[in-house]
Parts: sequence; C-alpha cells; structure tokens
Amino acid sequence: MRLMIPLCTLALLSACSQNNTADDPIRVVSFNEQEFRHDIQTLASDEFEGRAPTTRGEQLTLDYLSQAFADMGLEPGSNGSFLQKVPMVSYTASETQEIQLAGIDFQYPQDLVLGSRHDVERVDITNAPLVFVGYGINAPEYDWNDYQGLDMKGKIALILVNDPGFARPDLGKFNGKAMTYYGRWTYKYEEASRQGALGAIIIHDTAPAAYPWSVVENSWTGPQQDLASDSGNERVAVEGWITLDAAKKVFSKAGLELDSAISRAAHGPLQLTLGQTASIAFDNKAEYGDSYNVVATLPGSSRANEHILFTGHWDHLGMSSSAEGDRVFNGAMDNASGIAGMLAIAREFAADAKAGKRLKRSLTFIATTGEEQGLLGSRFYAAQPAYPLENTIGVINLDSTNIYGRTKDFTIVGKGKSELERYLEAALKTQGRYATAEKHPESGGFFRSDHFSFAQYGVPAVFAGGGSEPVDQATADYKAAMKQQMKGCYHNLCDEYHANWDLSGALEDLAVYYKAAKGLADSADRPGYFKGTEFYNLRPETGVAPAI
Repeated sequence: MRLMIPLCTLALLSACSQNNTADDPIRVVSFNEQEFRHDIQTLASDEFEGRAPTTRGEQLTLDYLSQAFADMGLEPGSNGSFLQKVPMVSYTASETQEIQLAGIDFQYPQDLVLGSRHDVERVDITNAPLVFVGYGINAPEYDWNDYQGLDMKGKIALILVNDPGFARPDLGKFNGKAMTYYGRWTYKYEEASRQGALGAIIIHDTAPAAYPWSVVENSWTGPQQDLASDSGNERVAVEGWITLDAAKKVFSKAGLELDSAISRAAHGPLQLTLGQTASIAFDNKAEYGDSYNVVATLPGSSRANEHILFTGHWDHLGMSSSAEGDRVFNGAMDNASGIAGMLAIAREFAADAKAGKRLKRSLTFIATTGEEQGLLGSRFYAAQPAYPLENTIGVINLDSTNIYGRTKDFTIVGKGKSELERYLEAALKTQGRYATAEKHPESGGFFRSDHFSFAQYGVPAVFAGGGSEPVDQATADYKAAMKQQMKGCYHNLCDEYHANWDLSGALEDLAVYYKAAKGLADSADRPGYFKGTEFYNLRPETGVAPAI
C-alpha cells in the first residue's frame, strides 16, 4: 500500500499542483486534510447510524452540519434557519409477500423487490394481466412509443432497464451508450403511471443497470421515502424490480424467450401481451414525518442576490434490519466524503471573506436529504428554493469524492452539457490537468445525483471529480489495491471510512471547485446549456469565456 501524505495542511494549486505557470499566479488554497478526514470519519461513524432521513442519525447529522456552518460564520439560508423542512412520507412494504407471476411463486427479496407508494394498509392484486412494454418509453422526439395503442388499465408492465441505445449503440438510437433520462428507473415508473398501469416492474440486468442485484435489495427494501406532496399522485399501485433469471421464467411460461424480446426491443417500440397474470399481496404502512436540507449562505458583496450553489447529499441507507453483525450502512464514500468536501470548500471561502476577500456573488451550500430515495431534498429545494432559480447562476455537486489518489485527468459526468464546465476546465489548467467524460455513460450518472434536479429547471449544473489516469505508477498500484478493497461496497455495509485512503486527489479536486466557483462568482457571466442538449431551451449558452 502506498505511503500516505503527512496528515497536515495540504497546500494545493501550489506545492501539490502538477504544473503551475509563472504567468498565472495562483493563490495557495490550503485545505486541511486532517479536518477533511475527521468530517468523513465522523459522519460515516456507527454513531450516525447510516444517516437515514427521519431517524436519530438524521438529527445527529443536522446538528453536526449546522454547527459547522455556524462556526465558519456562514448565515442561515432558509428563512433565518440552517434547516429547510422537507415533508416526507415513508412507505414500508411487509417483508412477507405473496408473489405469483405466470403461475410461478417467487420469493422476496431474492427474486423480486416490490413496494407501493400509496397510503394503503394492504396491496392485494389478483390475476392482473402482464404486458411486456420493452423499455417503457414514450419519447416523441425519438419517434418512439412502447405504449402506442395500449390500454394499461388494470395491467402490470414488465420493463427493461436503461434505454435502447445501450443495447444497440450502432443503430444510432437515443444517445448511444450514454443513458438518457428515459433509461432511468424513476422515468419508467413515472411513464407507467401516466399510462394508467396498475403496476410497473423493471427487469434487472447488471450491465445496463450498472449495479448488481444486491444494490436493489439494499436500496429498495425497508422504508422508502418520498415527498409528501407527491403521495399517491396517480402513481402505479405497485412498483419494483425482478431479477433477470426470474423474468426469463415468466417469459418461458408464456412460450417466449426473454433474450429474443430484449433484442427486438432495442430495434423499435415493442409490446407483448404475455397471456399470463400476476397476483401480489403484502401489507403496507405509510408514516409521515419531516426531514431537512441544511442551507448555509456566504453573502456576496456587489451581486449578493445572485447565487452559486454547492450541493451534496448527507443521507445514506440507515440500518439493515436483517444483517447479522455489522448493521450500519455507513456511507463513507457515498456521501460522507462529498459533504466533507463541501465543508472544506465552505471553510476556505469563509476564511477569504474574513480576510476581506469577499466574492461579488453569494455562495450557498446545500446538504440535501433523501437523495438515495430519488433526489428528494434537491427536488424539493428546486421547486421551493430559498433563493430564486433565475438568480441561481450554477450548481456544483459533490457526490463521492476521490479516494484513489491524484490523477492527470478530471471526470465530468455528462460532459458537454453546459458552459459551467468551462470554469472547471480553466481551473484544471492551473494544475496541469485536463477534463474527460466518464468511462461508462451508460450508467446514466448525470441523472442520478442532486445536480439533475436543478438542470431540469435550466440551471447549469455539473457533477465531476476524480479521474481514471493516476499520476504515477505508485498511485496506480495503490488505486488497484484500493479498488479491490472497496469492490462491491456501493450501497453496501462495507462502505466505511479507511485511514489508509489517499485523499490527495480529492483535495486537488476541491481546489478545482474552489477556483471555478471563485472565477464565476467574481464575474457577471451567466452560463447556459449548449445547443443540442436537452436543457438548451431553458437557459441557452451565451458564448462568454470563463473569467479565470
């Protein structure tokens, strides 16, 4: 294992930068690595019980973050409070479920994971017709409608994960391997609901889903939160996931081959009435409670009504109800590391302000709730913002910072969306680094974290960090070993803090965010989305070069 940098204040964009230039003097950004580590370790500790919304773990987290922002001298950003109330409802489906599809008895959660986001005490469905609707997409701009002419009332849709571009990028459909929003599970439940379906079950497949079945088991079992304002809301009565093997058995019972159906679905809209039914029964419970976003503001000087946002979700999966031994989903990478990064950036800008170097525009830091349940906190903030979205200049989202050492490159998820990326690219040049797109755009990363809630309103938003090219062989060796150590830990019990994490790359990334935000905050630029992107019409590009 590679030796760590001494745990001391790490001067970035100076001593640790890879290529500073004499004609572009850079202020030394001194992030304190010990403090950064302490924040990760504390938030990811067993004491915080996995930071699930509406739990004791939430209260500990809110207290910790509110105190940290107060100690920096930041102002409460939500009507005189650091806390923005997010009314939620938790739906808990019984673990005792009677599930029969095509006359086959399936087991929860080994074969299927089902739930209901309705305030009902019991879900009881008998002999509902099963219909395969391909990718479950209705996209006029792509001349694609898997539901064309179908009456889904009283029926349950079986739906493929991802979108057609993943299966056949050579056909030029959708966005090729890069997932569109039509590939997200959230969209598939939304569209099935709009079509009047009784239920929607997504067929899990590890490659197009970008995660194994264990993630489904850990993420979609136990209490499932939603915004109270969305309760019921014409949603399907039952929703969930089915394993690929279980789905193949259903198709076989219908005299069909699932592999063949998957191939056909990628070539064009497809719907197959299976001639089989589903009977599903389980108890259900709805509990209402409030969770909270943490909102803190560092006011600007001359353009204080304009805000640049830093976002990151404080929540994780809480406690396992069934695991023996370790029961805490600590969420160290996801997302104690991102929240710790946000705190580090806030401290640096707060120190600048105290030294008389206040930015022209305001910075607002939002630690969101309910990201793991469908971006709930960011969705709520975007719909009911503390500061108007028309004066929200851009959003930088921190979700799972780099634990694998310094890199030559810097990954921008969904690269090519907005002019905000140019500020990151300009900051990267001061470190001798360059921006790249993510290696697996088929995972739909741009739609899976809190920045997306703002992009839907046209606010330029970026989700970036880390890279794939280590700076040297020693770092590459360390990364390979740490990748093996962290394998399978996404949304699992082993996502815990490790003292041997090399956080030097994360600290360099924080310096990139710092410099990009500083440049934008001291400018009059209002970046927009590039022409040809799905958000261009909401806030078009301006063509103004970054002020860095």
